[in-house]
Amino acid sequence: MEAIKLGVNIDHAATLRQARGVDYPDLAAIARLVEGAGAHGITIHLREDRRHIQDADVYTLRKTLTTRMNLEMANNPDVLQVALDVVPDEVCLVPERRQELTTEGGLDAAGQLDALRPTVQALAAQGTHVSLFIAPDRRQLEAAATLGVPYVELHTGAYANATGDALKRELDALYDAAAYGATLGLKVNAGHGLTMENVKPLLAIPNLDTLNIGHSIIAHALFVGVAQATRDMLAAIAR
Repeated sequence: MEAIKLGVNIDHAATLRQARGVDYPDLAAIARLVEGAGAHGITIHLREDRRHIQDADVYTLRKTLTTRMNLEMANNPDVLQVALDVVPDEVCLVPERRQELTTEGGLDAAGQLDALRPTVQALAAQGTHVSLFIAPDRRQLEAAATLGVPYVELHTGAYANATGDALKRELDALYDAAAYGATLGLKVNAGHGLTMENVKPLLAIPNLDTLNIGHSIIAHALFVGVAQATRDMLAAIAR
């Protein structure tokens, strides 16, 4: 099997900055350390409420990143305009609610085909690869294929929170989704709630391209620094 790539989400470094309304930590400097440690891409989520990543961050990082920019965003016209202006390498469309602490559940692509199609087409027309952040559900994978996106990102939150028999069910669902996605011509990424410990059972999943991981890496960085935390996660996902 091919090596799994690592995308590092640096939103929570921005959360620390926004807590005081200051100009540090410098996200571009953090991204340089992460990239220098071997990460294959940087993920940022420009939320409608701008709680962490700001518009200026997107523009700055687009100029300074040496790997791939993966911009997470809701299907929101204001944020879409930023994406169309910046032209990130990838956009991952996610569900978003203002009151949530973090993204809860996957995007209901099957129920929003008409709403998503113009956004997908506009992003694809400028050469941005579009992904849908979905639950490991065949109906959602079929919707992604219908929309013509090249990627999906499987939401691993239910797996990360499961125990006992539920853990096996969630893991089986991820295996099935990755396999079914491949039959539909989709490249399969995954992320949410993953740590150096719970990521291990995912590594045998065929057709898994990239893991996007943020919170646990930034938390680990408090002890070892962001470059070492990135290297540690790369070692954890090596197969």
